[in-house]
Amino acid sequence: MNADSKPALAELSFEDALAELEGIVRGLEAGQGSLEEAIAGYTRGAALRDHCDRKLREAQARIEKIARSADGDVATTPFDSE
Repeated sequence: MNADSKPALAELSFEDALAELEGIVRGLEAGQGSLEEAIAGYTRGAALRDHCDRKLREAQARIEKIARSADGDVATTPFDSE
């Protein structure tokens, strides 16, 4: 796949970006392609990794935990990772 046919990172879902990243890693591990293709793959892979990290942080920020009060009511509170 050439650089022109790859979708823009902003258009990729987490799952699509991860799948593309896994394909790049498999190709690099197998030693497929030329040195220039490997460098381009590594560059795209780094961008995909950053995109996935961003998507995960966005998802984490939206996660809410369910808390049950003493009287049995259920309420949601913002996710607190600490």
